[in-house]
Amino acid sequence: MDQTPATAPDDLVRRHAQPGRTLLAILHAIQDDVGFVPAETVVPLAKALNLSRAEVHGVITYYHHFRTAPPAAVTVQLCRAESCRSMGSEALAQHIESHTGCRFSGQHGRAHEAAHASHAGGQPAPLALESVYCLGQCALSPNMTINGTLHAKVTPQKFDALLAAALTTAASAATTVTATDAATSAAQNGTREVA
Repeated sequence: MDQTPATAPDDLVRRHAQPGRTLLAILHAIQDDVGFVPAETVVPLAKALNLSRAEVHGVITYYHHFRTAPPAAVTVQLCRAESCRSMGSEALAQHIESHTGCRFSGQHGRAHEAAHASHAGGQPAPLALESVYCLGQCALSPNMTINGTLHAKVTPQKFDALLAAALTTAASAATTVTATDAATSAAQNGTREVA
């Protein structure tokens, strides 16, 4: 697989493994940079921090926040803690599953990996559903995040509107990236696109 210099494992580690930074801080920085922690970064991280590969891998897999595959275009995290459950999050979860045709991951924080395993062409899945346990908005239950944006007092109708907007935004962003990639490729090959 051809990697750009920005995502090459050694470059990621060099860029983020600054003196005094902990493994957790470096993993967060890598994920913030490229959207996930590539498995190929384990060995260079272990070398840079004088840790074993098992120690680095153990931290990545222990904390549910870290992704080891590119995230879905739209990630829905639904709070399934007691307060949200008492205010209807389980009925909302059933609505979400029936509306989207997707299922919430049985593995906390790992929905994106299950979705990616079955998505054709190696591309990120368009939608991932994750169960989370407390977003700190108990008074506004049920709540969720969609691509990291918090939404409170979510009803099935509100969810449908939020999801439609998120999917539209993701599709628009993907179209922009594809057009930019095509233009860059054409420029590098010395050709011009005709509108």
